[in-house]
Amino acid sequence: MRSTFSSLALFAGASLAAYAPNTTFERETRSIDEIYKAALAEGGVVTLWHGGDEKTQQNGLKTAFETRFPNMTLNVTVDLSKYHDGNLDDQLAADNVYVDSIILQTLHDYPRWKKEGALMNYAPLNFDKVYPVFKDADAAYSGLLIFNWGISANMNKTSTLPTSYQDFTKPEFKDKIVLTYPNDDDAVLYQFELILQELGQEWFDALLANNPRWVRGTATPGALVRAANSSSAVTFTGGSSFTDQLPIRYSLPSDANFTSWAQTGAILKKAPHPEGAKLLHSFMLSDEHQTGGSWSVREDIPAGKGAEPILQQPGTDAPAFATWMADRNNVERRRFFYEDKIGTAQGLSPLIDDL
Repeated sequence: MRSTFSSLALFAGASLAAYAPNTTFERETRSIDEIYKAALAEGGVVTLWHGGDEKTQQNGLKTAFETRFPNMTLNVTVDLSKYHDGNLDDQLAADNVYVDSIILQTLHDYPRWKKEGALMNYAPLNFDKVYPVFKDADAAYSGLLIFNWGISANMNKTSTLPTSYQDFTKPEFKDKIVLTYPNDDDAVLYQFELILQELGQEWFDALLANNPRWVRGTATPGALVRAANSSSAVTFTGGSSFTDQLPIRYSLPSDANFTSWAQTGAILKKAPHPEGAKLLHSFMLSDEHQTGGSWSVREDIPAGKGAEPILQQPGTDAPAFATWMADRNNVERRRFFYEDKIGTAQGLSPLIDDL
């Protein structure tokens, strides 16, 4: 059975709670196996749009979901969140929604879509265990996983693992740095803003003097750092880990905050496969899916080895990204600051550039 649940409090993240709560939402009370049965009866299909910059980035999610739920098909399309959101707006404008679920980095979109009535007010299993700051009070959307940027280095190409952003200005890293264009990805732009807040523009000028290679996509720097035929040895605009994967070593910076955020998801109110989408979101918030990484969006899931719970993790402020993203005038202004310094983003989409 399902029930209607009254909201008890406003969503703690001010920028994502820009609009008054609707006071009611559908709270999932079925078991995950009961949702699975309903999803199969509906047709056994889920269509997901997921933010990212490599076509294969969510293959792991597809495999895990389809293995856990035989005869279900997860059709997942990965593209840059800044493209997915505009394409979803086109569907909404045409009243022709064919996507069931969205999981995007563009956190500023969710309050707007909620206000427009485009999202289903639905609390999947374990929604009550998600940190309040990462979810909407009316269950229109919720953080589903934590992303972050950190420092990585290929120790076959350098003898030193950088442990601060200041390290990237040292002469030993000249011509060995690869970074994502900050004017092409808002989460990378935010990372540069955090650094400049602490180290000032002179740091950026010194970084430029080291001749970094600028690329599109946040998976590209890591790929080039790993590649034996690339001179790129270090980056701070990609994912990190508390476990080294030699010859790749990781660190978190000591001199400015690193970027982290809750990648947020929602189900479309007019989703063609609502039961399939409900199954997907309940699966993504399940114990089996939330454990094993560095951080969880759930308060009750311990952090991975070497980490603290995300809201207690030193050197980062995961909820702050949503607040920053909500000020679009500032985001655009700062984007143009970097574009003036390094030029427009060059190259093909990272989904098709073979890097």
